[in-house]
Amino acid sequence: MPALTATRLLTDLAATQRRRLSLAAACGLLEGVLIVFQAGLFAWVASALLVDHRSLDRLTLPFILWLSALPLRGLLGYARETLAQDASLAVRKRLRRRLLDHLARLGPVQVAGHHTASLAYQAVEQVEALDGYFSRFRVQLVLAVAVPLTVLGITLYFDWLAALFLLLAAPLIPLFMALVGMGAERLNREQFAAVSRLSGHFIDRVRSLTTLRLFGQTERATQSVHAAADGYRVRSMRTLRLAFLSSAVLEFFASVAIAVVAIYVGFGLLGYIRYGPADELTLFSGLLILLLAPEFFQPLRSLAQHYHDRAAALGAAEHIAELLDQPVPATRRGDDASPSPASDNALLALDRASVVHPGRGTVLGPVTVTVGRGETIVVTGASGSGKSTLLQLAAGFVAPDKDGARRRAPDLRFAWMDQRPLLVHGTLADNLRLADPEADDAALARALESAHLGELLAGLPRGLETPVGERGAGLSGGQAQRLALARVFLSAAPLVLLDEPTASLDAQSEQAIMSALEVLQAAGRTLIISTHHPALIALADRRWQLDQGRLEEVPHG
Repeated sequence: MPALTATRLLTDLAATQRRRLSLAAACGLLEGVLIVFQAGLFAWVASALLVDHRSLDRLTLPFILWLSALPLRGLLGYARETLAQDASLAVRKRLRRRLLDHLARLGPVQVAGHHTASLAYQAVEQVEALDGYFSRFRVQLVLAVAVPLTVLGITLYFDWLAALFLLLAAPLIPLFMALVGMGAERLNREQFAAVSRLSGHFIDRVRSLTTLRLFGQTERATQSVHAAADGYRVRSMRTLRLAFLSSAVLEFFASVAIAVVAIYVGFGLLGYIRYGPADELTLFSGLLILLLAPEFFQPLRSLAQHYHDRAAALGAAEHIAELLDQPVPATRRGDDASPSPASDNALLALDRASVVHPGRGTVLGPVTVTVGRGETIVVTGASGSGKSTLLQLAAGFVAPDKDGARRRAPDLRFAWMDQRPLLVHGTLADNLRLADPEADDAALARALESAHLGELLAGLPRGLETPVGERGAGLSGGQAQRLALARVFLSAAPLVLLDEPTASLDAQSEQAIMSALEVLQAAGRTLIISTHHPALIALADRRWQLDQGRLEEVPHG
């Protein structure tokens, strides 16, 4: 399958809103027809008054028709903008949903290769950068072809020499637009990359603020943020300078072309030009050509004004396409080599499964093991021996190489908990409902009680609505860990994967975690625990020992 490019991504997204965009373009074309109609009617009325000497009372109907076209043009313009904006909103919602779904399919291991600030910037700002492309540029691209061709055809009918002047001037605008666009696209691409780096740079400094204060480096960190922000300012001003310069150049050429047509018509009507069709010019045809000349360039000028929307969209879409093009591990797609283990009692089986990291070679395996329902398995080994990788393989966050297989029970669900649990900015209830969005307050309270947080909940004035900061701000390490464990109780997943669940905890919190794990064990859950803790090892039915990626089952009893 060919790589996803920025152009292809924008084309695919536009195809999803073809009906709205087509209707918006149709409204714009009708608006252009009304402009031509008004210009022709105005030229006819002027000729009737000044050349045919008709009285004003005989021209009431043309005046009414001319005036009635004004609100109709306004309604068509409103419909065009509304349809295009609705299409843009739908496209951005669709792309953001697609991006978030793709990140979910990639899994935490693949996503860990991207900075969280960069991902947040892509999901918010870079998706929003596509707005102008779909709400303005895409429709204007159609109008910039259809309306000038219509005006050119009418002008050619009345005076081929005036049409030739327009035809010679017309390519200059797209030419300069393309030249400017190439530079603007490059600058926008660099600007988006700079903002992503700036976002990551800033959030890293905020997260490490305590450490910076301890080592007296806050002043240097502040200077580095100022330097990064100033670099972004310079890039932004460079992009704006190019945009304003291009607009000035385009306006200049359009004004010169209109002036040339006006001079030709004026001297032709005065009889100073006798070449070609100049002798045949009348007040009606000359005035009509003069009125239509600005309308010939107006769609092209509008397209040039919105061309920076295209450059911004291409710059943003390139980064989004790179992320969407990142392959999803086979286990995250659900297309394991064999969906079910050989035994009906087994939840999970690894058959000669190995994990290979680029540049590091084989970090785990080959591993051949079977995990039965209701078993408690402890994984031990030195740091770096592959314990976390084994849990990631069991969860399906990483896929085994082509020679191995991961087999699982149909619709296997699992709960994951490590020594740094994910806690989001919100309430206790918000963090618990990450495991079960439909759970009621009674179920949340039972989960907290099972995780030995019932006493804490009873002492909180706001109960489940107590706010929790990002990464568990406002909770102790032990409380944050037990809150994560409460999510495990709430999930009811048959397989529970725990990576060093008691690391860096005080004795009271360790005891609470182990007591809760015994409850899970008694409930028939399957537990796979990576640990060094003797008390947790004592809970196990089986013990796996890892040494430099090689797994050996140690007799346990």
